[in-house]
Amino acid sequence: MSLPVGRASEQPKRPTLEGSVAVRDGRRLSFAEYGSPRGEALVWLHGTPGARRQIPLDARAYAEEVGARIIGIDRPGIGSSTPHVYENVLDWTEDLALLLDALAVDTCRVIGLSGGGPYTLAAGAAMPDRVHALGVLGGVAPTRGPDAADGGIIQLAKAAAPVLSVARVPVGVALSGVIRTIKPLAGSALDLYAAVQPPGDKNMLARPEIKAMFLDDLLNGSRFQISAPLSDLILFTREWGFRLEDVTVPVRWWHGDADHIVPFQHGEHCVRLLPDATMSVIDGESHLGGLGIARAVMDEMLATGGR
Repeated sequence: MSLPVGRASEQPKRPTLEGSVAVRDGRRLSFAEYGSPRGEALVWLHGTPGARRQIPLDARAYAEEVGARIIGIDRPGIGSSTPHVYENVLDWTEDLALLLDALAVDTCRVIGLSGGGPYTLAAGAAMPDRVHALGVLGGVAPTRGPDAADGGIIQLAKAAAPVLSVARVPVGVALSGVIRTIKPLAGSALDLYAAVQPPGDKNMLARPEIKAMFLDDLLNGSRFQISAPLSDLILFTREWGFRLEDVTVPVRWWHGDADHIVPFQHGEHCVRLLPDATMSVIDGESHLGGLGIARAVMDEMLATGGR
């Protein structure tokens, strides 16, 4: 399947709005917006690891062109979002609802990359009247419960779950220091990471606009903490708090057929269990393939669901 790509500028523009809002228990969630403040809203959920600016430059440019509004949200412990571990993935949606209220978003669509996929599906399960459609880009599948998929790297985290729960904070503090130390070398570090990836992701990370997005996300994410991705992994090893059959809104799923992080079969597994889902295969692409088709994804999402 061939999908069109755009030609966004290699230099990221600043968000049209960036800040944080109050949620439950005195905590805050940070966000970044792109496009039109009055346009149709698309919530874009970053991967694991990642932050609020992990939104392709093509998506940012497309939002400006069509008058859409993209909102990237930091999960707890990233950017200015207060560190916190939810009871389960579904628990996150109560904070999402408060953030949408604060930003005067009545209805929206939600897109999630990789580790953002479970949170995307949770939004559809919890708020079907408010969330019109979901887009998942190589999303993580359940590891426990009746919907669990077999195999994959995330399954390895199940064995480490008890250790992750105990070591999350001290390990996070230590690795956060490492991240701050290597920030001046971020470009070189990203190149080294790309060099050991399979062809799909290696080629994706060689694209100037994709590299610029990752550097923008890393270098402009204040108080980035490694404990946040560890929190994601903890939740991914628990039952999510909902079944895939509970997600009744339309789901559009894109997955690289050479994904080495989340197996393509996991995407097929989830699509079979979701009541209203379709799969689009990204031929020859690895885990980050969805980032390279941002315009096609947004176009499909804006055409799916209610108005």
